[in-house]
Amino acid sequence: MKILLGREEVDPDKTDDCGRTPLLFTPENGHEGVVKILLAREEVNPNKPDNYGQAPLLYAASHGYEGVVKILLGGEVVSPDKPDRDGRTPLLFTSRNGHEGVAKILLAREEVNPNKPDNYGQAPLSYAASHGYEGVVKILLGGEEVNPDKPNSYGQTALSFASWNGH
Repeated sequence: MKILLGREEVDPDKTDDCGRTPLLFTPENGHEGVVKILLAREEVNPNKPDNYGQAPLLYAASHGYEGVVKILLGGEVVSPDKPDRDGRTPLLFTSRNGHEGVAKILLAREEVNPNKPDNYGQAPLSYAASHGYEGVVKILLGGEEVNPDKPNSYGQTALSFASWNGH
């Protein structure tokens, strides 16, 4: 990386055909050192989304990389509640995938709305309950802001999803 970044003609924020930049690939694989190197470059935009509206923080949260999430949020430039085109936020992805540590990190930020639904009206609690992630459910319910009976666009609640999937 350092050799390539040392070349003047190499654009560290260049997108591929899907709109993914090198920084967007990095959180997906948990490479903390590479994230730090890329973020040190002023031409790299840490909020730059791909063609689906997914930014690096969303990828890191989705995969449960706590270290990368902390690095991305450490610069105060990255929006911790920015949704993709389907309205899915980093908290929603981490809840859907059961990453308790990342959920705690995100919920510690004032800007993160724990009730924010996706475009289908499904909130993080419903996703965690649906997949049986008891730890994430407890973390989400630990804050007073979360409405455990909030229905999605079809009237289904977290309890509906939990019971449907046997959790």
